[in-house]
Amino acid sequence: MFNIAIPETVVLSTRQTKKQFEKEAKKAIALKFYVDERLSLGQAAELADLTKFEFVKYLGENKVSIFRYETDNYAEELQKEIETSQRYSMGERIG
Repeated sequence: MFNIAIPETVVLSTRQTKKQFEKEAKKAIALKFYVDERLSLGQAAELADLTKFEFVKYLGENKVSIFRYETDNYAEELQKEIETSQRYSMGERIG
């Protein structure tokens, strides 16, 4: 286990119990490290003391997608997926 010292005045200023503060802080740290791609979904969920499903829900509440796209290729990949979907819906065999 790893401990971080937080001044009690800071915890009190949030109007939360120490336990509430700790829970929220762990989720915030997990979210930050997940967004920065320093933790996987499973690792971040574990850090946040949540199931993967609960962490995915938490990501959604914070407007963070579980899908990661390279911004340079996103439009190109999306266009390919649209074209594939259109060909498939018109009965063309894919693959």
